Amino acid sequence: MILVWRCHWILVLIFTSLSLIVECTYFSSVLFKVDQGGWVPLAIAGAFLIIMSVWHYGTVKRYEFEMHSKVSMAWILGLGPSLGLVRVPGIGLVYTELASGVPHIFSHFITNLPAIHSVVVFVCVKYLPVYTVPEEERFLVKRIGPKNFHIFRCVARYGYKDLHKKDDDFERKLFENLFTFVRLESMMEGCSDSDEYSLYGQQIEHPRDGLLHNNGSTVSSNMDLTMSSVDSIVPVRSPHDMNITIRSSGQTSNQTEVDELEFLNSCRDAGVVHILGNTVVRARRESRFYKKIAVDYIYAFLRKICRENSVIFNVPHESLLNVGQIFYV
Repeated sequence: MILVWRCHWILVLIFTSLSLIVECTYFSSVLFKVDQGGWVPLAIAGAFLIIMSVWHYGTVKRYEFEMHSKVSMAWILGLGPSLGLVRVPGIGLVYTELASGVPHIFSHFITNLPAIHSVVVFVCVKYLPVYTVPEEERFLVKRIGPKNFHIFRCVARYGYKDLHKKDDDFERKLFENLFTFVRLESMMEGCSDSDEYSLYGQQIEHPRDGLLHNNGSTVSSNMDLTMSSVDSIVPVRSPHDMNITIRSSGQTSNQTEVDELEFLNSCRDAGVVHILGNTVVRARRESRFYKKIAVDYIYAFLRKICRENSVIFNVPHESLLNVGQIFYV
């Protein structure tokens, strides 16, 4: 109520007090009638408490394992442009719960199978404590490593009222945002190239105060001051040379953008594979007997009867690849 709904702490205290009064009233009435059948709701509540506690314990341990065993970017960069592997045509969507870093499933996969797709996208689906997330704000895309690695990260955000649509629709929106990111990245690089080289021939830090006030007029005055102050040191290029430089840098960035978009489209046409991690949690041999029962039997049974990620993400079986790994707690 405080963090999500932004309610006042007095309102939270009143609601908590009223809830405790009702709960304590029912609980005390059951305790006074244990010998008359009151043990039944207590047993049911105890069973649900054990189930939820075991599920929470196993889920937290599995997430901690993924957090602590994630791969650093230094390891990825040390593999080289080909990642030390055979890059096969296609796009690999690696699903992970991590919004940062490279998941351990990726290193586990390429260690046992030294081949990966030409384009790799780490997909993280997050359910936020909000009613809904607008479509234009649903996907967050960033690049991992150099451009020739062709590795991206995409965080898909959903509210508790949003429905995860079927796989075709999810793929289409994901690739649309991926292509938009490549275009915007190319445009930003083109602008930075023109700012750095077309005006002064070297990198000059522009005053930032002018960017905060009066927009166009202040920017133009700051640009004039910078030009006049630098003119005595670095010769300013003629407008003809400036146009040529801007045009050449723009053409280079546009050509790079077109090449990468064509490469992404060709990889998409070659096929899309959904790579899901299947981390199995097991108790260590030296663990107590109650921990073995809780982890090896109760938690394993709960994982078995729950829906798999492939069903939640609506992944077709013909393009699904499960990567299993065992984690001992």
